[in-house]
Amino acid sequence: MKWSWKITEYRGIPVNIHATFLLIVAWIAINSWSHSQNAGLVLEDIIFVLGIFICVVLHEFGHALMAQKYGIATRDITLYPIGGVARLERMPDDPRQELAIALAGPAVNVVIATAIFCGMLLTGNLQFAMGVEGAGASFWGRMMGVNILLVAFNMLPAFPMDGGRVVRSLLALSMEYGRATRIAAGLGKSMAILFAIVGFYINPFLVLIGVFVWFGATQEANMIQMRDTFGDVSVDSAMMTRFQILHTSDTVGRAVEYLLAGAQQDFPVAEGGNIVGVLTREDIMEGLARRGQHALVGDIMQREFESATIGDRLQNVVDRLIAGQTRIIPVLRDRQIVGLLTTENISEFMMIHSAMKRLQLRTA
Repeated sequence: MKWSWKITEYRGIPVNIHATFLLIVAWIAINSWSHSQNAGLVLEDIIFVLGIFICVVLHEFGHALMAQKYGIATRDITLYPIGGVARLERMPDDPRQELAIALAGPAVNVVIATAIFCGMLLTGNLQFAMGVEGAGASFWGRMMGVNILLVAFNMLPAFPMDGGRVVRSLLALSMEYGRATRIAAGLGKSMAILFAIVGFYINPFLVLIGVFVWFGATQEANMIQMRDTFGDVSVDSAMMTRFQILHTSDTVGRAVEYLLAGAQQDFPVAEGGNIVGVLTREDIMEGLARRGQHALVGDIMQREFESATIGDRLQNVVDRLIAGQTRIIPVLRDRQIVGLLTTENISEFMMIHSAMKRLQLRTA
């Protein structure tokens, strides 16, 4: 993922830190210095915030390791200023498995808070604070309070928080999965509006959370709409069959010509008759700015990419398209490219399918 750096790895799951995460560390340091003018207190506040994010990483590993138990891989865990995100390759079809994966993250924070409480009980210091700041509370007392807040916040019944997935999985035990998702997404949007209204009068940060929840609920509902649309459709029903292929020996200038000449923005790259990479519009622009138009496509292309075969289910490929945060997937038959799936032609396929469905309803 761009603007992210790998800091560690566990059980084959990379842990990345996004560049924007450094902003919150800088903000904490500046804010602490402006209030205390004490380098020691500034360092303590920074260590405390880093401790919070260690708890967040452990929370995400709770999801990831539970998903591994059900044969679902996690691409990576990335730290952002607002928290962590574990990118699972897919969500399970069994609602009981989704319930277990959703609860595994908050369960980790419950264990952390319980362990800290037991330690404080043994030392006789039971002062804790429900938040980052807490007068009179110790470092560990504040950390216990933060883990309790993480559990409470993540269990709110709204996507994309864990509570929203818990609600969806429980509903899906007794009703169709798509309907369960729409109900859970509607609940999430209602909570997002409530956050925004309350935040307008109390704390602007709640408005930001409301926006985050709204888009999370909308994205989840759209993904289920895609599942309903695709059903058992195979990739050959939606893939592009007319497209340009670049070669590793082509120049960036040639890629720019293709980009300007048609609607295609992302390209498969071939060498010796086989597809060996992909080149996106962003890759072209970055290569042009850094190396110039005479640079070779083979030097700037992405060598790690997703591919599909002609008989794959469209839904499975789209899940990979979303999870991998890529915009292009070559479709192969006997290692030869026969089609191309992009986010644009998937969207067009959905619009066509939706229009045909409305026509069927009007003529029924």
